[in-house]
Amino acid sequence: MVGWENQIPYIGVTYFQLISSLVLLVVGYVVTKILVALFKKSIGKTKLPPLVVEFLSKFLSILLYTTVIILGLGVVGVSVSPLILGLSAVIGLILGFGLQDTLTNLAAGVWIAALRPVDLGEVVEVAGKTGSVSGIGLMSTELKTPDNKLITIPNKLIWGSIIVNHTRMPTRRVNVDIGVAYGTDLDGAIKLAMDLIRGHPKVLDEPEPTVVVTALVDSSINLQLRAWTKTEDYWTVKGDLTKGIYELYTKEGVEIPFPQLDVHLKKG
Repeated sequence: MVGWENQIPYIGVTYFQLISSLVLLVVGYVVTKILVALFKKSIGKTKLPPLVVEFLSKFLSILLYTTVIILGLGVVGVSVSPLILGLSAVIGLILGFGLQDTLTNLAAGVWIAALRPVDLGEVVEVAGKTGSVSGIGLMSTELKTPDNKLITIPNKLIWGSIIVNHTRMPTRRVNVDIGVAYGTDLDGAIKLAMDLIRGHPKVLDEPEPTVVVTALVDSSINLQLRAWTKTEDYWTVKGDLTKGIYELYTKEGVEIPFPQLDVHLKKG
């Protein structure tokens, strides 16, 4: 029978040390999970925004996991002092080369989590990208696009950019542009469009919907249908009105022109 104090060949670690280290890692992992869950649950009862809670929970879990790994290495006889010194040196190099960007991203992440210009699940346009906010980390924010791509943006770019939040407000105005031919009875065309808007069950009565003339261009008189709806119904209403106005004008004989160019040939 192999004694607990005997060393494992080629490793230089006793069986007791190895088992103790594995037990410590498993127990540390479980305890860390429990502590982070308790921390998240307790801090979640406060008025802190969900992004702040997630931010602090991730920071605590990283700190605890690092501590458990260092303790586990210490049990098997690995001197943790050189390890800590090595980590300090690596961190020093990282800070030396990228201190400004690192601290800027970290500070921006704190401000984003605290002031909430964006929140989980909201659809935003920022740094030239559009998507729903799926998470925010210590250094970056994640957006998920409608076609299920994940975009990671450094927090300093989020905080330093103009942010367009498409879903923060409870209602939005739907704009649908359409052109009609010159010579069209505008009053009649506008009345048809208004009847279409008012007949949609998801269009709000207040603010009142309107149809306006927006431009006189080369080939058409441009109209814009403006209808207010709940934010969650925006794309449904926009799609219905776009399809509906085309079908209605086609049915009623209202001409929807396409760009045309008249070429006159002059004999020399």
